[in-house]
Amino acid sequence: MIRFEEGDEMSANDKPSAVNHRNQREFIDLCKKTGDAVIVEKQVDWDLELGAISRRATEIDGPAVVFNNIKDYPGQSIFVNPISTWRRAAITLGLRADAKVPEIYAEYIHRDANPIEPTMVTDGPSREVIIKGDDVDVTKLVAPMIHDGDGGRYLGTWCMAVTMDPDTGWVNWGTYRFMVHNKRYLSGWPFAPSHMGHMLRTKYLPFGKPMPVAIVIGADESSHLAATSSTRKGRSEASLAGGLAGRSIELLQALDSKLTFPACAEVVLEGEILPDQIAMEGPYGEYPGYRSGEMGSGILMKVNTISHKKNPMLSMDCTGYKDCSSTVTALGGGIGVQRKLEAAGLPVTGVYIPSEGAVHLFIVGVKAGQGGRETTQKVLDCLTDNRTYPTKILVVEDDVDIFNLGEVLHAWSTRCHSGRGTLIKHVEKGAQQLTPCYDHDERARSAGAVVAFDISWPQTWDPTEIPIKATFNAMYPDSVKKQVMDNWKAYGFQS
Repeated sequence: MIRFEEGDEMSANDKPSAVNHRNQREFIDLCKKTGDAVIVEKQVDWDLELGAISRRATEIDGPAVVFNNIKDYPGQSIFVNPISTWRRAAITLGLRADAKVPEIYAEYIHRDANPIEPTMVTDGPSREVIIKGDDVDVTKLVAPMIHDGDGGRYLGTWCMAVTMDPDTGWVNWGTYRFMVHNKRYLSGWPFAPSHMGHMLRTKYLPFGKPMPVAIVIGADESSHLAATSSTRKGRSEASLAGGLAGRSIELLQALDSKLTFPACAEVVLEGEILPDQIAMEGPYGEYPGYRSGEMGSGILMKVNTISHKKNPMLSMDCTGYKDCSSTVTALGGGIGVQRKLEAAGLPVTGVYIPSEGAVHLFIVGVKAGQGGRETTQKVLDCLTDNRTYPTKILVVEDDVDIFNLGEVLHAWSTRCHSGRGTLIKHVEKGAQQLTPCYDHDERARSAGAVVAFDISWPQTWDPTEIPIKATFNAMYPDSVKKQVMDNWKAYGFQS
């Protein structure tokens, strides 16, 4: 299993090397070489057709898609589903495309532990075209109608929302959805306990102050990956992005504020979240795999400046079942959860958030012999003390491979006592309002429930009482296993 220690810096000779792409277009070139990107030159309609193609590609773990010929938007293109597969997560981190999930986790941890400070520059691709004031018209940027039934056309899906804490100067990067309201305005829905939501509610709204914000589209994938991470408040996502990229990220300062963002971005919308106005937003086909809610009140962003590359390539996550958020949350989020559990003194060996569970299922590995109901209760309490994303938590001992869903399902079915192995906790405030099974009252209160399963043998058993698995790895001598593996292809097996 994977261990992560906070501040576990590698030696200078062990620093991660730079990944071999510096911007979105170079990343696409790498994905084309490995068969992980397809370029669509045939004209497609922004109204549902583009979204339907993208959704199908995601659900079959297909390649990312670049649409170069979008109806009504000549000269603009969209890169869809950048990191919706583990293959593209591996490419983002400089690994071979077929790297296994545990290898990807280990590489992320290695790079996360070696942040690199950013470098300020004075120019970038997004400064090729600058539009300000009354000339601003966000409808001139391609914003597809992604899903049937969406409340509007979404410009912000795979984007970075950049904000700043006015007291500390901390610049936060996050990923949130933003819908086109009209030419000058976007409406959005940042989850209240999120970093952006908390900053807005505590540092701006009580004082009637607008919150400066920049929506950054089409940056390098290391920066987008950092923006989706579950890193702690106050930590520089720009430095994390540098660590993930293995080199300093070049930053631009916004034209209208002190906000900073990747200089390689293709499109930047600068403006402010208004403290005294709201706008209707949603519904929307979200990452849990369902259309979320009805049209409701969202924050309102006034766009004051648009800057973009000539013939810009925007970026988009076709959200839904198995999308970019499922993969990147499984990676950065899983490691963030592991760090949190370790800081609480729990004997955690790894955390996996499988994409099939839509960020509602956490699999937590703990050291052999240190599982049980008491440990499971501590894991449950730790993961529900603030914002609560999972609704199901599986706690397994480390003889179970947390990345092998078959092994986990087998252990859950055979080791978890249906009575004493099931722990349920009801939460008020902080529950994820997008959770499909919560009713209207629960969503209004940010309330819900989380169940944790103790998937361990009875702690009263002697080790000799624990059944031996009837599997290849557990039931045969090493000499026999080696003989079989050495002769595997000679037997006639291809893989």
